[in-house]
Amino acid sequence: MQHQQGMAQVPAMEVNMNLLGKLESLGFPRARAVRGLHHTGNTTVEDAVNWLIDHENDADIDQMPLVVINLDLETPQPNDITEVTIIYTLPTLLEQQEAIKLKEQELRDRVRMKNRDEEKKLEREREKERIRAGKALLEAKRIAEENERQRLLALRKAEKEEEKRAREKVLKKLDLDKLERKQALGLPLENRAANPPLPSIQEEKDDNAKVKKAFQTLLIYVGNVARSPDEEKFRKIRLSNPKFQERVGSLKGGIKFLELCGFERSEGDEFLVFPRDKVDVQSLNMAGSLLKSALTNPYFGLLEKMKED
Repeated sequence: MQHQQGMAQVPAMEVNMNLLGKLESLGFPRARAVRGLHHTGNTTVEDAVNWLIDHENDADIDQMPLVVINLDLETPQPNDITEVTIIYTLPTLLEQQEAIKLKEQELRDRVRMKNRDEEKKLEREREKERIRAGKALLEAKRIAEENERQRLLALRKAEKEEEKRAREKVLKKLDLDKLERKQALGLPLENRAANPPLPSIQEEKDDNAKVKKAFQTLLIYVGNVARSPDEEKFRKIRLSNPKFQERVGSLKGGIKFLELCGFERSEGDEFLVFPRDKVDVQSLNMAGSLLKSALTNPYFGLLEKMKED
């Protein structure tokens, strides 16, 4: 009943399948060929072509009729159409439409798969680029760190050379002052090496703070004698004094510095004594100035790395 109701609403278009095939072979779409044959009464291919040329601008020229009636050439009366024939042709059109939908869906699926594959390929390329950029960044960082390390090594080397020059300057000045003082007093001159050991040299285990404390203590000893040469207590140091040993005596070169300034060992090496008649205030002031200069030197530590040098 549903098929019959649908056919009542849409008139059936009668076509001759042989003529339809010929029109399609000429290149006419099926929808146009069906309309051309139907409206010319399925007479001839020429009549159908002429009708199509006259009606090619019709709005519904390319709309496929819902029902196509297959007429055979041997059928004497085209109007003798049974309900059975109509019911048979309608599912064929529906199947064609469904096939078209399936084809379109297949095309869409293929496009999606292609897009997905392209996206995966692009993502792999982006990941490779990220890895390459990361490696380049790490290499640049490594080179920068190595350059910084080399710069610091060069700076430290320059500092050590400056320390060495400052140390040699202090030694030469103190040695020269002592020789001049002995020469002025008529004392025999010692045959010293060109570069005597630096006074107040600390061992490797000592830190910079202990060396600085030793310099400050030596400055006090030298300053006291220069300011008050007549005070015996300033010109006499007990070598076994704990504070003296901690600040000066335990450091390599500490006692040697005092001897260069004029102190002498006495009483079985129990004391360091500065004879009153050998006090040279000018030389002591010079030694004090050298100590102060060393303490304020930005490269302080000239006595710190003797063993490394």
